[in-house]
Amino acid sequence: MKSLLALLAMAAAFVTSAAHAAPVSEEDAYAIGLEAYTYAYPMVLMETTRRVSTNAGADGRMRAPMNHFGHMRTYPDASFKDVVRPNADTLYSPLWFDVGTEPLIITLPKTAGRYHVVPIMDMWTDVFAALGTRTTGNDGGIIALVGPHWQGTLPKGMWMVRSPTEMGWIIGRIQTNGAADYDHVHALQASYSATPLSAWGKPQAPVALKTDPMVDMKTPPVEQVAKMTPAAFFALFAETLKHNPPHASDYAVLARMERVGLVPGQSFDLAAADPAVQRGLTRAAVDAWQRIMNRRKGLNLTRNNWVAMGNALGVYGNDYLQRAFIAFAGLGALPPEEAVYPMAPLDSDGKPLTGASRYVLHFDKDQIPPADAFWSLTMYGADQFFVANPIDRFAIGDRDKLSFNPDGSLDLYIQKDNPGADKEANWLPAPDGPFSMNLRLYLPRRPALEGSWIAPPIKRVP
Repeated sequence: MKSLLALLAMAAAFVTSAAHAAPVSEEDAYAIGLEAYTYAYPMVLMETTRRVSTNAGADGRMRAPMNHFGHMRTYPDASFKDVVRPNADTLYSPLWFDVGTEPLIITLPKTAGRYHVVPIMDMWTDVFAALGTRTTGNDGGIIALVGPHWQGTLPKGMWMVRSPTEMGWIIGRIQTNGAADYDHVHALQASYSATPLSAWGKPQAPVALKTDPMVDMKTPPVEQVAKMTPAAFFALFAETLKHNPPHASDYAVLARMERVGLVPGQSFDLAAADPAVQRGLTRAAVDAWQRIMNRRKGLNLTRNNWVAMGNALGVYGNDYLQRAFIAFAGLGALPPEEAVYPMAPLDSDGKPLTGASRYVLHFDKDQIPPADAFWSLTMYGADQFFVANPIDRFAIGDRDKLSFNPDGSLDLYIQKDNPGADKEANWLPAPDGPFSMNLRLYLPRRPALEGSWIAPPIKRVP
């Protein structure tokens, strides 16, 4: 840690010695603050989510102590608020890791050909490794996850994966074909394990579950961050940044931030900053948050009014606004090679989707979503979470017993009320008010990746 802080301090001195020669005006602080908030947002949301997720080991929730897997035993339901826009296609096996002291040895299951993916995210939300069916196969394996500066020798047979940050998040996903498939997937989940290198090959002590009463367990993390004061937001960012270094391409934004006192490796107290900086950063935090929310309006719409999320998912480079928006709209998104997520906020006429209307999504026979693993259409309310409905169906897809038309085409009925016994198999219940949907394609084929296939229009039924 001392060597890391020394390096950060040297870098800070190198890139900012001239920048500190002149005071920063309120308008300069405001402009820098817009960038800094956008840059910091994913890490602040990750840290807030980490605190919630590791605060209890309640069965059936995405919660477990650090460096331990916590398995979801069922699909999320309408009460699940830990992560926005969850899926109802896989059972999650999440783990928050800390490899700042020593490596963590992770054992993956053998899935006998069943699709699974084990993405490993750093604290900036970049997926720096995606293990599983597409990359490492279905035969399991042993991985040594090591910290950014770890040096040492590993036992034979382990594949080393180096994390760019000391902490991060693994969200294992195993294809689950409905509730009848739960028991089989539970057995696969039981094959996951995580062990510190120092304890490898030794008997494992029982996991101690501790609850911190100071952690807000009622408010979804994305809402907690939205409600933070600018002072609290930037202070939490500075503390988290001490243990999770910037990426190698971040020097430009680091130089900008250091002009207002946001220096990697150092705490930050907005109240102690120059009054002009205080005013600028306070204004900027409010506007930057709104800028992230407005990002959806700037995303490209296909000709059928789906939001094209693009291929900048999972690995974002220096597109900090895209990274912040995806953290807000779908924390934990997979890289496009694993899954694509076209999002539907509008109908074919360009009007927002609402439970006050009825819709049909029609796929011609040759336009069924092209996926080598599976596909699904998932419903979300205005708050980006599932909404309770009479049949507890939050997603519909190719693993359901769908009713196809005689010509091989498919109609999905999207509405609040049951469309009738002859159509119920293809019904995705909608809430009373505004909603949006994601079409997920796991292991998408080339037409979906390259854009020659796009989702059909969602047509309102008169």
